[in-house]
Amino acid sequence: MKRIWQIERAEARAMVAAALDKAAELGVPQTCCVTDAGGFPIALERMDGARVTGPQIAWNKAFTAAGHKRSTHLFNTPPNGPALPGNEAFGIQHSFEGRFAVFVGGFPVVVEGEVVGGVGLSGGNGEQDTACGLAALQALAELLAPQGLQVLVAADIKK
Repeated sequence: MKRIWQIERAEARAMVAAALDKAAELGVPQTCCVTDAGGFPIALERMDGARVTGPQIAWNKAFTAAGHKRSTHLFNTPPNGPALPGNEAFGIQHSFEGRFAVFVGGFPVVVEGEVVGGVGLSGGNGEQDTACGLAALQALAELLAPQGLQVLVAADIKK
């Protein structure tokens, strides 16, 4: 038997709030989505002025990060990114009805060494999406610290 951690709505909302606060600080309208381990949304919010395509893209990134247990940009990071031409997962972005995202902005949520969900950002450039994703992970880390739970706060996550 194994104990399983799950992101709850209040935690997901705190992550989204932190990500969007960071986006406001950066001056870029973003969309943030936090999913459970299966890639289904718990919380999703689009800032005023953010692209109308943002919710689907943010969800796709969070879905990919949760389901494949790695930051989405690692799929295309040379030279060994598995989704690069000639590598073993080339074309993977066409999986799951095109929902598989292989570009920057999706991060697995890792608590106590286990992937419990994903966070996806859409609306900024790669650096901005990463900063907002890290803000979301940091918010969860601070929220769970009093319980003695460790949250991985990093851009390059591969479990």
